[in-house]
Amino acid sequence: MPEIDDVLKDVQREVKKFGDDVTGLKTSMEKDLKEVRDLAEKAGATLLESPQFKNDLKALTAGIEAKHEAIEKQVQKIIDEAKAGADRLDGFEKRLNRPGTGGDAGLKRVEDALQFKRVALSRRGELKSTTVLTPDSVNVDEYKAYEAAFGNSLRREVNFLSQDEQKAMMVGSDPDGGYLVPTSVSSRIITKVYETSPIDELATHETVSTDALEVAIDTDEAGAGWVGETEARPETSTPQVGVQRIPVFEIYAKPKVTQQLLEDAGIDVEAWLARKVSEKFARMRALAFILGNGIKKPRGILTYPAGANGDRGTILQVASGNATTLTPDGLVKLMFSLKDRYLANANWLMKRGTVASVMLFKDSQGQYIWRPGLQEGQPSMLLGHSIRRADDMPGVAAGALPVAFGDFRAGYTVVDRLGIRVLRDPYSSKPFVEFYTRARVGGDVVDFEAFALQVVSAG
Repeated sequence: MPEIDDVLKDVQREVKKFGDDVTGLKTSMEKDLKEVRDLAEKAGATLLESPQFKNDLKALTAGIEAKHEAIEKQVQKIIDEAKAGADRLDGFEKRLNRPGTGGDAGLKRVEDALQFKRVALSRRGELKSTTVLTPDSVNVDEYKAYEAAFGNSLRREVNFLSQDEQKAMMVGSDPDGGYLVPTSVSSRIITKVYETSPIDELATHETVSTDALEVAIDTDEAGAGWVGETEARPETSTPQVGVQRIPVFEIYAKPKVTQQLLEDAGIDVEAWLARKVSEKFARMRALAFILGNGIKKPRGILTYPAGANGDRGTILQVASGNATTLTPDGLVKLMFSLKDRYLANANWLMKRGTVASVMLFKDSQGQYIWRPGLQEGQPSMLLGHSIRRADDMPGVAAGALPVAFGDFRAGYTVVDRLGIRVLRDPYSSKPFVEFYTRARVGGDVVDFEAFALQVVSAG
């Protein structure tokens, strides 16, 4: 953690400085003692009682005593500072090693509390560009109390919670009356979305605290030219940088359950809510990232017109070589339509029915071009690149775009607005209680040459 590192560095720095000071004082004292011995030898026995010698000896003795005193003060200062650092470390360690939060679990709890506070500040409009959150700035016990109270608040009205639970719930209260989903629940929802939606997993993710992400677009190049030794060097063109704005849109789910079931504790409401929301969000996001038109939802990869590779606002479409189906030659042409720098992280994207058709393709030697994954968790390979299934992709049909291929991490950016929140509504659908859950997300193509599409066409 940053705080521990800072304390250790402070202690090490002071110890080194102390060592340097002691070395210097020791050298100085040895020099002074040598001067005393030299003076005594020169003076001889008859001069030992002279006033001049006594004054010189007294001055040297006072200097040595002063340096001894300086060393003692420096030692005490180092001891005090080391003790203060140890106390800080001890206090931090105690926070991490409370019952149930020891070791790695304690560090994870602090990280969760930091993330939760960041989201809460953003929701309230209090998160500034200069805001720096450290472990000292969060109360882990406060966050733990909120987590515990959140589960109870899903079962019953906040007014019926104990005073301590009501107080704990204020930590995650939105200005408009909702409550933030605890970090652990939010993580379960996002993980489920990733598992269900390939684009969500493959794309670049950015988290913002505003209503949009602005991405710098660098597609221009600097001018240059050849010149002779004595020829003039006129000014060349300067590359221009553009900006692409990706707004965030609202996505919601509103599952419901009877009040009686909640009261009788028949289900784990928190787990149930996370599952229902993640399933709904995953389906809606996956569809938008493929076919969204950019109106009240993200824009999908299949909604841009066909164009030359590299032209912004268009995506290259490679003909399959047949008017009604895919062909092995068409897939090879699609793969090699990309620039080499995109091939290293490229993936195939197609629906399950299309995968079944492609599995039967053979090359000119009669070998299947499909290579099934032989280990658990390892994707199947097609022409050396992994296949990801996305059932929102179109099926194989004349004029359809059933296959996408490319580096989706470079080509597509998903923008998440901080936080998922939930509003408990026991009134609108009695005897059911509705859980109005919402988040904000955006997405768009940012690099139009990072992937290409296969169109079912003879050419």
